[in-house]
Amino acid sequence: MGMHDPISDMCTRIRNAVMARKEVVEIPASRLKLAIARVLRDEGYIEDFKFIEDGKQGILKVYLRRSPEGEYAIHEIRSASTPGRRIYVSRNQIPLVRRGLGIAILSTSQGVMTGREAYRRGLGGEWLMTVF
Repeated sequence: MGMHDPISDMCTRIRNAVMARKEVVEIPASRLKLAIARVLRDEGYIEDFKFIEDGKQGILKVYLRRSPEGEYAIHEIRSASTPGRRIYVSRNQIPLVRRGLGIAILSTSQGVMTGREAYRRGLGGEWLMTVF
């Protein structure tokens, strides 16, 4: 866990921020995590994100999204692949998350995208996480 599994760490930090009712969560940045944040924003799970230069790997600031009633857009976020056990799915194995209410996030040869988008483009890839 921790930095050996950056995607799991990202999910844990977001989950903890939601439980603590925070507005913003800071995550050690990487190109992959920025790409994931872009998908989360485009799919309406987060409000926005920023990359903060810190002289090291940089910090990804994620602004969590809530309804006017204060309910977070993210109910559940968990990693699928781990560095020791990467999960690759073909187009026809792409998981349907919560009967299509949630999303799978995949890393494909054409970038990071939702399972729905990968399916549409006829792509498989590494299954990174599910979000609901």
